[in-house]
Amino acid sequence: MARSKAILWIVLIGQFMVVLDATIVTVALPSISTNLGFGSQTQLQWVINAYILLFGGFLLFGGRAGDLFGRQRLFIAGLLLFGLSSLVNGLAQNPSTLIVGRAVQGLGGALVSPAVLSIIIVTFENVGERAKALGSFSAITASGSAAGILAGGVLTEWLDWRAVFLVNVPIAAVAIIGALRVVPNSRYRLEGQKNRVDLPGAVTITAGLLPLVYGIVNAEAWGWGSGKVLGILAAAVVLIALFFVIEVVSRQPLVRLGLFRLRSLSVANLSMFGMRGGLWVMMFFPTLYLAEVKDYSPIKNGLSYLPWPAAMFVAGKVAQKIIVSRGPKLAIWLGLLIEAAGLLALSFLGPDSSYLAGVLPGLLLTAIGAGFAFAALFLVASAGVRPAESGLASGLINTSQQLGAAIGLAVLSSIAAAYTGDLVAHGTGAAEALTKGFDRGFGIAAVIMVAAALVALIGLRSSDGRRVPAPVRAEVTNLEPVLGD
Repeated sequence: MARSKAILWIVLIGQFMVVLDATIVTVALPSISTNLGFGSQTQLQWVINAYILLFGGFLLFGGRAGDLFGRQRLFIAGLLLFGLSSLVNGLAQNPSTLIVGRAVQGLGGALVSPAVLSIIIVTFENVGERAKALGSFSAITASGSAAGILAGGVLTEWLDWRAVFLVNVPIAAVAIIGALRVVPNSRYRLEGQKNRVDLPGAVTITAGLLPLVYGIVNAEAWGWGSGKVLGILAAAVVLIALFFVIEVVSRQPLVRLGLFRLRSLSVANLSMFGMRGGLWVMMFFPTLYLAEVKDYSPIKNGLSYLPWPAAMFVAGKVAQKIIVSRGPKLAIWLGLLIEAAGLLALSFLGPDSSYLAGVLPGLLLTAIGAGFAFAALFLVASAGVRPAESGLASGLINTSQQLGAAIGLAVLSSIAAAYTGDLVAHGTGAAEALTKGFDRGFGIAAVIMVAAALVALIGLRSSDGRRVPAPVRAEVTNLEPVLGD
């Protein structure tokens, strides 16, 4: 048990670093733009987009590669890429260096995140212990985004924007040392066959996901109906369709399509997609509202998010008991409805709303709902999967998260911005128009969350996630002695 806990905390350190980086940079963007001389807002956007693009594009490859070549190896490789690119970013002297470094960070994150979830799945075989471990994983995953806003504000205001990248270097080093000492390099292989990467499948799905994410994150700026967006998305659809054709004929496919016959896995991924599509606005709309309408400083803005991880942690503990006693289905649909209530509460914000009466209730409700639903969704997505495909399942659920967040934020931001622009054109004041734009985005996000709850309520059974499959023969290589041996 002590060894399992040590493994859990080592991989959670890596996960926290990756998730933190998704939002820690946003607060530092104005300082980065001024210091490095970014030529335009469009160019500056690539500090975020380069990370999202590579992270989302390589998740499936990273997940399957861990199954075939060892999860510890992929975890360490991802940490090395992430740490070294963070160092380059912290020392960058021009926009090009920073943007390339952010892309490499995204690639490193795409190796780390699936490996983390897969290591947890193969380490904790008991449903109750796995639920607890996934509760910690989900708390780190969701609350890390909120913590990134606070850390970004503190580091940027008290030190320098470079600190938001350099802070990753010692964290990555600690995680690498711990992984070498504690985490076994588990991998699974087919009897009588040599593990091979489905290179055509890996190339086509990555080549398909890259333009898909690229088109989505730029759709607001270019217009959803523009020829550029439609052309990029069409190319993505063609490549993804080609990927499925390749997987049908491949002897060792990157993604075994029969996996999608697992109803629980498919429903969990669809619900996760909807959940992240509605929830990701919580990392941006309230931040913009507090900064631009209420004139909060970066640190004050970051501090306003502190109730989020606290509420989610407490809710996660309650959810673990529900999962063990009643199964994950109840925790999922109940959590999603609580999140919908929080988003609906935020849709009534006004320019004069206070933080305590206007923002905090929605913040707490969405955090509580996330605490209920996250771990339960991860559990259901992995429960029916053979250990030999745990990395693949991890890559799938992470891809659902990433695509849901990217599509949800892009669509809801476009809707909010269009409504704000229309109100301003008709004479509404800037603060009121901006707030009403956010309100509309929050309201639609609440509807998306209700839809995700209905998918879980209808698609899952009460027994889903209450048991895990028996493990198959594994080849385990310890690159360093394991603690306790």
